[in-house]
Amino acid sequence: MNRSVFRVEVLPFVWGLGLLLAATALSDALLHALKLVWIGRWLGIPGTLLIVASFAYSLRKRKLVSSGTPARLLELHEQFAWAGSLLVLVHAGIHLHAWLPWLATLAMLVNIVSGLVGRQLLQRSRKHVEVRRAALRDSGATPDEVEKALFWDAVAVDAMKQWRTVHFPITTAFCVLALAHVASTLLLWGWR
Repeated sequence: MNRSVFRVEVLPFVWGLGLLLAATALSDALLHALKLVWIGRWLGIPGTLLIVASFAYSLRKRKLVSSGTPARLLELHEQFAWAGSLLVLVHAGIHLHAWLPWLATLAMLVNIVSGLVGRQLLQRSRKHVEVRRAALRDSGATPDEVEKALFWDAVAVDAMKQWRTVHFPITTAFCVLALAHVASTLLLWGWR
């Protein structure tokens, strides 16, 4: 029964993030192997559009739009943000020659981690702690024994609750940097 929050929730989260980065590296390597590197320049556009579409969930959550169910929009938010991030990361991995795209990419990576913490870790970790608490109570543990057994899990969950204070400003920074990158590209790119 010794299944800690770290082993049950944090490691799968790290695995999921690693999968995104591995998919990026594999896609980049495939484009290079097939001599299709030029496609990477264009992947930023559909990637950005997918990320923008993923904001429908945030708009619904803040009651700025009324269509769609929050649960379905959250699911689409996760899928669109993941796919869009993959495309933008492949774009960035192939065509990153200035400091502004690097900053936008870094802000996007931090934003991805922050979003994953909120969804995949916090909600599931709370449930995990409650299941462990109930199992310990059912096994006859005293309230003090339950709290002692769950101490480090509770510390981990409390630390993860701080994600909201990071996610919104990082999302804002990412949006500003991404818009600056797009604007500078539109202004400076040789459109022939």
